[in-house]
Amino acid sequence: MTMPAMGARLGGGALDDAERASRDQIMALQRERLAWSLRHAYENVPFYKRKFDEAGVHPSDLRELDDLAKFPFTLKTDLRDNYPFNMFAVPRERLARVHGSSGTTGKPIVVGYTQADIDMWADVMARSIRAAGVRPGMMVHVAYGYGLFTGGLGAHYGAERLGCTVVPMSGGMTERQVQLINDFKPDAIMVTPSYMLALQDGFAKAGLEARESSLKFGIFGAEPWTNAMRGEIERAFALDATDIYGLSEVIGPGVAQECVETKDGLHIWEDHFYPEIIDPVTGAVLPEGEKGELVFTSLTKEAFPIIRYRTRDLTRLMAGTARPGMRRMEKITGRSDDMIILRGVNLFPSQIEEILLAQDFCSGHYQLELTREGRMDELTVHAEVMGPAYDTMDLAGAERRILKRIKDSIGVTTRVVLHGPGEVERSLTGKAKRIVDRRPKE
Repeated sequence: MTMPAMGARLGGGALDDAERASRDQIMALQRERLAWSLRHAYENVPFYKRKFDEAGVHPSDLRELDDLAKFPFTLKTDLRDNYPFNMFAVPRERLARVHGSSGTTGKPIVVGYTQADIDMWADVMARSIRAAGVRPGMMVHVAYGYGLFTGGLGAHYGAERLGCTVVPMSGGMTERQVQLINDFKPDAIMVTPSYMLALQDGFAKAGLEARESSLKFGIFGAEPWTNAMRGEIERAFALDATDIYGLSEVIGPGVAQECVETKDGLHIWEDHFYPEIIDPVTGAVLPEGEKGELVFTSLTKEAFPIIRYRTRDLTRLMAGTARPGMRRMEKITGRSDDMIILRGVNLFPSQIEEILLAQDFCSGHYQLELTREGRMDELTVHAEVMGPAYDTMDLAGAERRILKRIKDSIGVTTRVVLHGPGEVERSLTGKAKRIVDRRPKE
């Protein structure tokens, strides 16, 4: 079974055929590739054949893109239930690589790639890195973790495909990261935004000025982050910060990327990944522009096709700008399973983050601690004060002002505790731990 082609890539880091395509051209390609992907999954993955049959649908029922809504969702629990290799559409011997992500049950989510999948992944990552402002010949410092996590190798292969020099640093060892950035003078860095703030601390500890580093471009992902944090990072390092999105179940990083010239949301590479936005409660598909849960269907993956995968990430779809044929997704504001319900009020860590970073004395380091006193849940916001301000400011007054801002903008009463520099737990190897739930288990 051969999938429809878009055309040859352009060399030298130029925009490729799909990036220059019109919306009508992209949609026509999606119809062809979606039909292929549904057949491929149905004919080669027993799980999908059973799910489609139970739902009373067949790949031939897809005539228009909207018909995808007839097909059942895939959930993370489905992937765990089919651990390790039962979701693959090709024999294990055809796999070039497997990756995985840890799960709460102890069993990781296992994903697989043929060589064609690896090549496609490298292509969309190269496209993403170029959209962020990086060009062939530049040096890229990769501080995402290597191994089963898809971040490190995904970034690595994409930067090499673009024609860059790669520094495969991986995560951790902050002091050495700072040394190599100072000595090697890379043009770009790829890392989680929370760890970039840890690197800022590392520069200060080494007596170096982060703004004077060689870094011109930062590509940040693997966790939700706000435009307020973008401003914090850009001011600290004097670079252009853009958002990259992906998840192992869909391919890894490189599903969508912000363009440096606009920074107005992430363009989804829709020639390979078809997005939908659904109501998280009912599962109904929502119109373009409405906020809901992001769902993805792969269009070209051979080893591990994924049909209507519920990501739990919350966003909305918008028309393309820098790449007019490709729709954009708004920066992820949170996850439906990370939402805190505090005394009947729904809130997300990103809402607290924006309020904290609006204060000129707050760094981007914070944690939200959930406790229970009697029958009542309580939320304590632990935030860190930058530099010498901690020794001279009115901490109690500042805490009251933040508390009032949270109450006025979100509608919930919290506690606020301001800490000195370095006193809030850092993310030294990957994603920040924003929520600490100390409530007793039911």
